[in-house]
Amino acid sequence: MDSFLDLIETISGRPAPLLFGQLLLGLINGAFYAMMSLGLAVIFGLLNIINFTHGAQFMMGAFAAWMLLEWAGLNYWWALVLVPIVIGFTGVVMERLMISRLYKLDHLYGLLLTFGLGLIIEGVFRNQFGSSGLPYRIPDQLQGAWDLGFMFLPVYRGWVVIAALILCLATWLVIEKTRLGAYLRAATENAPLVQAFGVNVPRMVTLTYGFGVALAAIGGVLAAPIYSVNPQMGTNLIIVVFAVVVIGGMGSILGSIITGFGLGIVEGLTKVYYPEASATVIFVIMAIVLLARPAGLFGRA
Repeated sequence: MDSFLDLIETISGRPAPLLFGQLLLGLINGAFYAMMSLGLAVIFGLLNIINFTHGAQFMMGAFAAWMLLEWAGLNYWWALVLVPIVIGFTGVVMERLMISRLYKLDHLYGLLLTFGLGLIIEGVFRNQFGSSGLPYRIPDQLQGAWDLGFMFLPVYRGWVVIAALILCLATWLVIEKTRLGAYLRAATENAPLVQAFGVNVPRMVTLTYGFGVALAAIGGVLAAPIYSVNPQMGTNLIIVVFAVVVIGGMGSILGSIITGFGLGIVEGLTKVYYPEASATVIFVIMAIVLLARPAGLFGRA
């Protein structure tokens, strides 16, 4: 093991614990980037709505988990089940009352509406709970750390990465490899034809938006024990996530997953070799990709 670490330090020019620690942080950030961009890709790819409310819905997921614990005594595992259902239902209501009226209009209208809704939701939570963060305890089953020999891996952070991978791959399989996913993709191309086969397209569209919101809510629950639960937590993430979506290709499910994890790792490596650029490296990559391939790495022109 020592010889392996020495080899890594020789190749990288940096202490192995520092390198692996930043890679772990990058992988964790990448897990959240992938989950958030996946929800955005589902909503845009299937509904053609640029959902700027996604960051607020991520924050609502974290607050809902905190409320269940503090007010109802329901722990983290209950939150993982209940929060996506509750927050997803709010997305269904939002889609039916407001967003459904914009499908035939330019994308700009949907962006402006969801941006305004996101500001309203954040303002309500900030007025109610303030701007300081609220702690959310890691569940007992996920406390502690694994000794990998070259570093200690916190159990909860490892769980976040694994859970994000499973969730992302399951979503991709459903949309790309099942009959339901085929109906969803077909409805985006020719809704009247799909409706003629007896499929309730408006209901399917509504549930799809609710599912995208539920993905953001799950991300919020997973983030609650790592970051302080506060009204700005979604705002701090959503701009980076939109850059991830653009790099992967707007509406590309697989592109969102791969670029989310990949850019998280790139961000972690940048913190090791050039920390001053870590906050902007994703946006630099976005600019280069847009110049070379405007549709994104996995997008279709």
